[in-house]
Amino acid sequence: MPITDERQIADYYRALVARAADHVGIFYVGVKTTGVFCIATCRARKPKPENVVFYTGFKEAIDAGFRPCKVCRPTENAHAAPPDIAEAIAWVRQHPKERLTDGELRARGISPERIRRWFQQHYGMSFQAFQRAFRINTALEELKGGRRATDTALDSGYDSLSGFGYTYKKLTGSSPTTQGQVLLIHRFTTPLGPMFVCASEQGVCLLEFVDRRMLETEFRDLQRLLKAPILAGENTHTRQTEREMAEYFAGTRQQFTVALDLPGSPFQQSVWQALQAIPYGGTASYADQAQRLGNPQAVRAVASANGANRVSIIVPCHRVLGKDGSLTGYGGGLARKQWLLDHEQHHSPKDRAA
Repeated sequence: MPITDERQIADYYRALVARAADHVGIFYVGVKTTGVFCIATCRARKPKPENVVFYTGFKEAIDAGFRPCKVCRPTENAHAAPPDIAEAIAWVRQHPKERLTDGELRARGISPERIRRWFQQHYGMSFQAFQRAFRINTALEELKGGRRATDTALDSGYDSLSGFGYTYKKLTGSSPTTQGQVLLIHRFTTPLGPMFVCASEQGVCLLEFVDRRMLETEFRDLQRLLKAPILAGENTHTRQTEREMAEYFAGTRQQFTVALDLPGSPFQQSVWQALQAIPYGGTASYADQAQRLGNPQAVRAVASANGANRVSIIVPCHRVLGKDGSLTGYGGGLARKQWLLDHEQHHSPKDRAA
């Protein structure tokens, strides 16, 4: 719903005119004359007060029919880490075996309290937990490469093997000598908002928008099905996914090559494979999918398996419509589904569009 309090609207409009950085992500402003929505720091010419509508979330602006501004890219920049926090994240990725303390953060001009709040809001964990996950993931890779546990522990900043073993088992569920599998989760931004990608050693097992309602349930199911905990971190599959998704949203990629690891029943597997057979820029109905699988009566079962898909866009459940061509349920929201369909239509080959 749009914001209706007149005093709040006046405050937000002043922040918009002032390009107030501290209001980035606090509100999204829809501009009636252009049909786009922006964040507070947008460099575009400011609209008149009577031509704007303020929203608390970008999804509300999209649902109201506004599209993301190409100047300020609101769904990306509103959720990107601020410069100081981005600096801390970059440091952790460059020094995964070390620990950035509160004192060291302050010495760099970064507020530990501010970074804790940001990580709780955007990752659901503390910054220190994020660092521990990166250290353990690095240690896991070294152990799999044949390095001794004692050497790995000391090199990762632990004073003793016992302390390393305790933390390792707490996060992974196994001791350093058994080296159980872990699932790595990475957050990145897109033109439709931030997404989580989760991958095993075999491939991507989850790709969802972070505001997906069933996300916590999907996390629990993945850990149960793959018998592995989820840790913050990156591997070749998460990095490849982020690259390929950037190309998809830029309109330069129509097929994905990243490996997938999709636990599910044989029927679910067949439905997900059928989804990947729907061409870019095309659509199909649940009845079409059931027919393709050789079981025309299985429409409801196909719809259920389609809804159980955890890898959005790459396994394109957004290309499935109702029998009458209407939009049907989509975990990321119907407005995103329509955007994705329009995006693919716009970038489809001319001969297919014809």
